[in-house]
Order: sequence, then structure tokens, then C-alpha cells
Amino acid sequence: MRPVLSLLLGCCWAVPALAQEPLTSAGGRAGENPVRQAGDAFGTVVGREEIGLYSADEVRGFSPVVAGNVRIAGLYFDPVIFPSDRISGSTVIRVGPTALDSPFPSPTGIVDLGLRVPGDEAAGSLLIGADSFGTRIAETDLAVPLGERFSLGIGGRMTLERFVNKARDNKFEGALIGRWRPADDVELVPFFSLAYTPRDDSWPGFAPPGEGLPPRLPRRLFLGPRWAITRDLELNTGAVLDARLTEDWSLKAGLFRSSVVLPTDFTNLFQDVQADGRARQLVIADPRLFFGSTSGEVRLTRRFGGGEGTHDVHLAVRGRQAFRRFDGSVEVDLGPTSIRTPNRTPKPVLAFEPQQFDRVTQWTVALGYDGRWAGVGALSAGLQRTDYLKRIGPADQPPVVTSTTPLLWNVNLALDVTDRLAVYGGGVTGLEESGIAPGNAINRNEALPAILTRQFDAGIRYALTGELRLTAGLFQVSKPYFNLDDRSRFRELGRVTNRGVEASLAGAMTPRLTVVAGGVFLDPRVSGDAVRLGISGPRPVGAVSRRVELSADWRPVGLDGLSIDGGVSHRSRETATVSNLTSIPSYTLANLGARYRFALKDQDAVLRVQVLNLFDQQGYELRDAGLYDILPGRLLQLFLTVDF
Repeated sequence: MRPVLSLLLGCCWAVPALAQEPLTSAGGRAGENPVRQAGDAFGTVVGREEIGLYSADEVRGFSPVVAGNVRIAGLYFDPVIFPSDRISGSTVIRVGPTALDSPFPSPTGIVDLGLRVPGDEAAGSLLIGADSFGTRIAETDLAVPLGERFSLGIGGRMTLERFVNKARDNKFEGALIGRWRPADDVELVPFFSLAYTPRDDSWPGFAPPGEGLPPRLPRRLFLGPRWAITRDLELNTGAVLDARLTEDWSLKAGLFRSSVVLPTDFTNLFQDVQADGRARQLVIADPRLFFGSTSGEVRLTRRFGGGEGTHDVHLAVRGRQAFRRFDGSVEVDLGPTSIRTPNRTPKPVLAFEPQQFDRVTQWTVALGYDGRWAGVGALSAGLQRTDYLKRIGPADQPPVVTSTTPLLWNVNLALDVTDRLAVYGGGVTGLEESGIAPGNAINRNEALPAILTRQFDAGIRYALTGELRLTAGLFQVSKPYFNLDDRSRFRELGRVTNRGVEASLAGAMTPRLTVVAGGVFLDPRVSGDAVRLGISGPRPVGAVSRRVELSADWRPVGLDGLSIDGGVSHRSRETATVSNLTSIPSYTLANLGARYRFALKDQDAVLRVQVLNLFDQQGYELRDAGLYDILPGRLLQLFLTVDF
């Protein structure tokens, strides 16, 4: 189904082709450029590069992945692990007006994955690259037509990644994606991706005692132990069907399988980190872990009307069945140490505890309506009845069963005020998983109950020119708040409400200058007994009140093939502990890069140079409440892409 906004005739609602077509293909990649291809500043991934205010990890202060808001080609997908970017070469974060594209939006925004669909012509690309930390990478993508109605895409990738602390992550990926058109109005896109990680060094986290930040963390030093190596095998497979049954009836369907097996998994913690660097090192080892989910959606649409107004009625069924085998971990106390001294303790014998299992079955039946009137606006509404069932417990004992059957709703309205200006507003409720307790909690890996969420937002979209668009809006998202209590138990502490203002400016300012700029100003608040009793402060852990992003791409006159790009990202202080007594200071990062397009033996090629964290900003990143990591320093990247 075409996006609602693109069907409104006012130019203020015109959205670029990326909302409908994949940003990348299974063949050529020399033209990848997220600044030029982004429709707004709310979050876009193209190939290896990401820009924008939000990401799959955080939208409006929450995680859309945890909220169950991931889509493939607009269809419901429950990822245990994200597909290889040999399959999904693009990601768009949809909030505000762009979320109206979905007949059944959810709070916290939508993560929309675009597939690298092979075309009708043979094509290919090769990418090789390296960076100043020592990373080496090679990627290849091929599109091969196998007749008039079938094309095959083949992709592979090898990554030998090195980080600022000399940790290593080696990964090998392979992928297949097809495009079959058995009839003119029917398209089937099956895909398969496999990724194997033979070595992923356990990245240390640092936790000072009580409040306060840790001392300056060392760079270019891996603290070990080297035997704490995580290995995993990732699988994503599925198929998307898009069929026009008649002139008025259409069908979209998707079935997906996502899983990961971890033969070994380790968590590396430095606890009670003192100002002089003294600490106690703890490694948490897990036995063989498994996470898998089968999910999908079938959506039948009937269109009524035409001309000045169209009406779409959607009947959809969504479902998922997820299974986890987890827990059984053992703690290995490596004793007193220093954050400046590598640990070379030999690997001990690990005696694991019994494991638990977790099964979730969820079915949703949904009825939705989309109405569009030329020059007037659009209206969308929907009802969803969800049946959620979770079973959890040790394998040798009867499971603990929880269930809920909520009725969810959504309504959104968009009005054309002028040919350039439109306004929108709406509300939506959702059901989402609250995840599991983190590694630094005494109830580590404990499964938490499903929660009900709600969101209200409103705003404007204004076309400054035919290619430059401004979007601005207000929002409020509310859901239960989970975090560590005063005894380090991860549990519900109250309710968190995020109120904010967000804005985006994206498009070509001149024929040679394209900008993507945005900002979000957030007022996150926790309420409930935990705040009244002093267990929690009034702000949630990870709260950032202000974030500003600016990216630009400029093509100098007289230098054909050259474009210069840069970006600035600013974050205000981040709340780091449940008490709110400790925060990570604000910081600003700058990036600078260039692309040079040229012919290499008559083939399109691009040389990409980029410096991340240009001024080598020092600081911390927050992993969990009171648990910190080092902010990566200056990084030089060099990539060569050749299309053939």
C-alpha cells in the first residue's frame, strides 16, 4: 500500500521515493548517501552509514524494538537479531506523519526495514575498507536475473573488527534474496541470511561504588580475560508476498524466522571502581543460550471510491511464537585488580546451573481504516484485539503462566491547511514486552510481564520549497517504568512519561547543498510509589533532555564527482543512576568526510573517507544504571566501493 502522506495532493505531504522503494538494491551501491536519501531527520540508515535523531535502539526516549515495532516491508516482524545488512540495506525510523504509513501504528515509533530486492538487470558491487583502530572489512553484493520473472541476489561479508580498547569481533555473513513475479500483479520476495561470529571479546563495563562516575578509562588496552569470548550463530529467513487480487482487493503477507544460538556468552564487569583505578573484576559466564521467534502478518485490503476520495479497509492477522533458553549462569570472581592492568587469569572450570525456558505466544486480529481526500487530508483508525500468553520456568518444573487480552486502538488525522502546510494529530495504544532483568541485577535474566503503553502526538509539516521539508510536533509517551531498586532488583518502580518537542528539516537547500537537521527536547518524568518513597529519582535512567543533529552534503563547483559531508551531534547530560544523583556530562561530537566518484576501468566507483569524533571528545557511554563504558575516540575510516 502506498504511504498515506504521498497520496495527499498538497506538496507539503510529498515524501521521497524511499518511503516506497528500497534505498539500496542487491546490485549497485556506489550511489549510497544517507544525507541525500533521507526523507527527514528522525533516523535513516543506508548501507553502512546512519544519520538522524533516533535509531532502532531509541525513539522518543524508548526502544521501538522492545516495543515490538519492527517491520519488514511494512509487515510485522519480531527480531531476535536484526537481519544481515546484506538483506536489509536500509532502515527508516517512522514517527509523527510518516508513522501514518502503517495501518496499525504503535507507540514509540516504527523501525521499517527495507530489503535489497534484486532488479531485472545483472549488477554487482564490491566494498573493501579499513579504519584506524585496525578493522578490516570486505563486502560483495550480486543481482542475477534468472529469466523474465525471477532474479536472485547474493551477498557476503567478512568483518575483522577492532575497537578503541583493542577488543576483537570477527564475523562472517552470507545472504540470498530472490524476486519472483509469477504474474504481473504478484510479487514474492524470499530471503535467507546467516551470520557466524567465531570471536567476540567480552567488552568490559565499569561500575563505581554508589554514586559518581568512574575515573578516566584507559584506551587502546584490552583488560581481558582473553578466554571470555562470546560466539554466536545468527539466522534470519522469511518471505514477503505482495499481490493485487483485483482492481479493488490487495493482499500483503510476510512470514519470518529469527534466531540466535550462543555456544558461549560472557559478561565482563569491573565493580567498585575507585578513583585510583582499583576495582574487583567479575566475569559472568552463561551456558549454551538460544533465542528464536517465528512471526508474521497477513493483511487483506479493500479499496473503495476514487477520484477526490479513497477509502481503504484493512483486515489483518499478526502473530509470533518466541522461545528462549537462558539463565544457568555462573559468576567467576577474578579478585582485586586495576582498570589499567590486563587480566591474564587462566580459564577456570565452569560449573553451570540449570537453565530456564520462556515461551511467548501472541496473536492479534486487527481492523483498520484509511480515508484520503484530495486537498483536504486523511483519516486513519484501527482496533486490535491481542491474545498474549507467556510460560516461564525451569525445564523440570511446571511453568508460571501469565496472560492478557487487551483491546488496542489508534486514530490519526491529517488536514491540508494550504498547498504547503498540513497539520496532523492522533493517539495510539500498544502492548509490549518489558524485557528481562539486566546482567548487573540480582534477578539477572528474570522475565518481566507485558505492559500497556499509550502515545499522543500532533504537529505540522511544511514544504519550504519543492525539495526542502520542515516537520515539527509535540508528543507524549507513557508506560510502566522498570529499573533497579535499592536492593539491586530490577522491577517496576512506577510510570514514566516522556513529553517532548521534535523537529526535522531535510532536503536540498541549493542544487549542491543538502541538509538533514533535527532536534528533540524531552521532559521525561517518573511517577509512583518509588519516587514518593525515595527509591527512584523523578527522571528515568538514560534520560537525555536535549539532542540536536545536523548533517550536510556539499558538491563543490568545478570538482565533478567530489562531495564533502559533515555532521554535528549534541547530547545534553544523561541521567545515569536510579537516584538521579549521577549524570554523564553533555558532549558534542563532530564528523567530517568526503566522497569521490570516479570511473575504475569503466566501472562506477566511490572512494569514501570519514573521520568520526573529529576533535577526539573524551567521555562515557551508559550501558545500564550505574554501569559505564568508554566513549570511542577519533576514528578514521576509508572505504572503496566499485559497481560492476
